[in-house]
Amino acid sequence: MTEPLVIFSDVERLVVEHLKNRPELAGVLVDNRTPPDFDGTQKAVLISRAGGVWVEDIHLDQPLVDLEVYGPDKPTAHTVATAARTALFTVRGTTFGTACVTDVSEVDGPRWLPDYLHAAASRYVSTALLSIRPA
Repeated sequence: MTEPLVIFSDVERLVVEHLKNRPELAGVLVDNRTPPDFDGTQKAVLISRAGGVWVEDIHLDQPLVDLEVYGPDKPTAHTVATAARTALFTVRGTTFGTACVTDVSEVDGPRWLPDYLHAAASRYVSTALLSIRPA
């Protein structure tokens, strides 16, 4: 017997689409890539899948997602990081294409992490674990 093909969701796009219209993040760039003129001082939340696992027997994708949060100074970056952290928890119960997010948990809360590629940047990084089932 052949098992149906598993179609994995684009978790980066799922998180970007969820966060970019959240009122807590009004005026903040949310994407999975930097714009050409990015220098690290803009208010931004950059989303990247950092790993995770597929749990075959229960058909559950558990991606780890990093949020790199930038701002023009440390207090502003921290404020944006806190807003992004709060907004990410609201993705529970949402559907994106063929994916349904059943849970979100924080693996590593916002931590100060200088960005050596952008000398003027103020950056916090956090990691979340999402649980996603086929919708």
